[in-house]
Amino acid sequence: MTPSEIQSIKLRFGIIGNAPALNYAIQVAAQVAPTDMTVLITGESGSGKESFSKIIHALSPRKHGQFIAINCGAIPEGTIDSELFGHEKGSFTGANEARKGYFEVTNGGTIFLDEIGEMPLGTQARLLRVLENGEFIRVGSSKVQKTDVRVVAATNVNLLDRVQAGTFREDLYYRLNTVPITVPPLRERGEDIYLLFRKFASDSAERYRTRPITLLPDAVQALTRFRFPGNIRQLKNIAEQISVLETDRELDARRLAPYLPQDQTSRLPMLLGPGAPEGAGAGYSERDLLYKILFDMRRDMTDLKKMVLELATGQRPHEAQELLRQNSHLFSNTGPGSAFEASGGSEYFLPPAPTVYNAEPVARYDEAPVEDIPHETEDETLSLDVKEKEMILKALKKHNNKRKYAAHDLGISERTLYRKLKQYDLEQV
Repeated sequence: MTPSEIQSIKLRFGIIGNAPALNYAIQVAAQVAPTDMTVLITGESGSGKESFSKIIHALSPRKHGQFIAINCGAIPEGTIDSELFGHEKGSFTGANEARKGYFEVTNGGTIFLDEIGEMPLGTQARLLRVLENGEFIRVGSSKVQKTDVRVVAATNVNLLDRVQAGTFREDLYYRLNTVPITVPPLRERGEDIYLLFRKFASDSAERYRTRPITLLPDAVQALTRFRFPGNIRQLKNIAEQISVLETDRELDARRLAPYLPQDQTSRLPMLLGPGAPEGAGAGYSERDLLYKILFDMRRDMTDLKKMVLELATGQRPHEAQELLRQNSHLFSNTGPGSAFEASGGSEYFLPPAPTVYNAEPVARYDEAPVEDIPHETEDETLSLDVKEKEMILKALKKHNNKRKYAAHDLGISERTLYRKLKQYDLEQV
């Protein structure tokens, strides 16, 4: 659709705003309107979902048929079946005469089912039959009737969560969600907030015959930062309150503040900035929050690599040990049998400082100078055969050359031990 076509739809249905998400929702509604596809409109309470159902009906071939908007959450569970599908005379107490339901009355038109997530499970099964086959049965009757009704549903809750909780039918969810339309909340529409405020302030001034309220730049900034959990409905109420209660027709941020509840000002979870008072948000955006977490993790990994390298190479052992002690939280271990548990949980376990050979002795104030006596060290062999031979000899010596017990201690069979003795020429041992 062209921008001019979208703008003409806005003018026709009284929609104010230029947010990209809003324009996209209007475009989807206009494109799906000529079809008979079922539409599910999602959005927060007060965001204007019913306006989109009217767009779909008015731009469809059913525009000359009847349009009925039903709030499923406002109809008691015991009477909703009768309201939607009708009932026969005497079908329940108080049914003094037969009555047509909304699906029968609006044949050839459109039904808007708002708050569809509040519909009882029994009614959901009846609705699914209407959507699948166009058939319904009045309460207290056995006669199947036909209807040609287009269903547009809306919800302000996550229906998939309701499906997982077992309070909403999964097959009905996928049948309703043929074409999804998401209406953006007011806090995500940027400059649209001030445009709507001006519209509501102008309407209130005309109704009460006063001069319209205007906001100074700092007040406009405070208004657009407000979270608006009640969306457009809440903004309209605020504009009407100001129009009635304020004698001064120009408001700054200070005068506007009492009309914006402080507990609803924050728009996103925020970190505390340096020097910020306890409980105050520092104003980080969600992206800044993620970046900060990633940078903190990168810094911790760099420190960890540095400590491990210094310990592995034996360089600066005392500085490395002190660095480990300062970052002991990175090496805590509270599992069963851990050093933490062995120490009574009083402190973190720190590995001992690495041994450094041929280093200068460190003199301490409470020790006498110690003379370093040079000594020779043998080169240790790393041959597996030599090590294996040594272990066999140690096991035989430990068990007084009793080969059965030596084999058991080595974790091998007695036959394997005999073969090893022959291999290493130790049969005479």
